[in-house]
Amino acid sequence: MILTKDAYFAPSDDIRRLHIWLPDEYAQTDDRYPVMYMFDGHNLFLDSNATYGTCWGLKDFFLQWPKPVICVGIECSHRGQERLSEYCPYDCHGGFLGTFHGIGEQTLAWIADTLKPEIDRTYRTYSFREATGIGGSSMGGLMSLYGVVRYNQIFSKAACLSSAVTPFQEQLLGDIRDTALNPDTRVYLSWGEQEGRWQSEEQRDSFDTMLARCNRAIETALCERGITTMLAMQKNGGHCEADWAKQVPQFMDFLWRS
Repeated sequence: MILTKDAYFAPSDDIRRLHIWLPDEYAQTDDRYPVMYMFDGHNLFLDSNATYGTCWGLKDFFLQWPKPVICVGIECSHRGQERLSEYCPYDCHGGFLGTFHGIGEQTLAWIADTLKPEIDRTYRTYSFREATGIGGSSMGGLMSLYGVVRYNQIFSKAACLSSAVTPFQEQLLGDIRDTALNPDTRVYLSWGEQEGRWQSEEQRDSFDTMLARCNRAIETALCERGITTMLAMQKNGGHCEADWAKQVPQFMDFLWRS
């Protein structure tokens, strides 16, 4: 069952649409459920809502997956470049993302301090960290990685797909090094073999190498802190919902069932 509702998003004094998956048996039981918070909620469940007409297929996946969960998809701003700022915990000073002030820290504080308590009050959740995950792709993947590190007392697992990590590698490595992390944490890191294909062949090869090296450096830093990781290079994978959808069974099983 998919519910939609609006939530007040304080960092931008605006409204954000939530796309919430409840297990089909939710209304027939008194059970409680773990929760996965995910970015770009409009792209998760239905093709009709997805920005480019293809979603992650989470509705069909959850209908056949044996572990029932609640999934809270948080829709981003669709005005101009606001998504970049909203989904970035650092300031960006040029490069392929451009220049902007990131309010991702405020976004995550809103999720942790406002949205999560509201979800826990409204639905039958397991509210403790072991039953709480976060996930996303591209800028949402960056936010999920930052979130599981800086808000490790809230989130015990993260799915970070095609994350926009290369411009912020040093900041991320510093946060991993300087933050108290619970070894009972799982992080899925992935990138697509074909990412960067919109650039010249020379630029693409350089970008792909940087992307692979950055994800490996982050994985190494996490492993040194005792975190369980899964590093995945998607063969022929690109930077799109259709390819991220193919990874859903892999990262959900790793985070929640292995």
